[in-house]
Amino acid sequence: MAKRKQSGNSKAGRLRIVAGNWRSRLLDIADVEGLRPTSERIRETLFNWLTPHLHGARCLDLYAGTGALGLEALSRGAASAVFVERDPVAERQLRKNIELLGAENAEIIPSGALEFLRSAAPTPFDIIFLDPPYAGNLLGETCRLLADTHQLADDALIYLEDERSRGEPDLPRTWTVLKDKTAGKVRYMLAKAEKDKQR
Repeated sequence: MAKRKQSGNSKAGRLRIVAGNWRSRLLDIADVEGLRPTSERIRETLFNWLTPHLHGARCLDLYAGTGALGLEALSRGAASAVFVERDPVAERQLRKNIELLGAENAEIIPSGALEFLRSAAPTPFDIIFLDPPYAGNLLGETCRLLADTHQLADDALIYLEDERSRGEPDLPRTWTVLKDKTAGKVRYMLAKAEKDKQR
């Protein structure tokens, strides 16, 4: 998703798909204050972690923003991706990019992430991307809702990204952190949720 930076002028730019069927495709980014994709460096590391699990995976890109994570997953062989984004300008640009790529296995939900989790019918996802705006401090509540609303497939993988200074998020007790790295001011992690131990 996008981060809201506190300094500097925001200007629309372009997103590059790193690898897969759409490798090196450039997509426009909505002209929304502070909107930017997860960096290519982080995406490359993340998808190296996810490679054994991507083929045929059902993905959920909460706080989708530019859609960088969900689109990268589709490019690399995921079966489907649901993008949840409440900002109407970002949502319209994401829709245009999905149409440009011809991604028929992508669905956009114009909603807030927490509202989506509270109201959506259970549709177990294999991989979930959690990259909320840093200022909202939303990771803890989002993780609790995910664990309680039956949106996780057996042994689902959850990617989490936040400000490095905030420290480790408060995760559900059934989740295990598999990977934990930092890049500049960003901390990013991959966790596994063991479905059979939930609730």
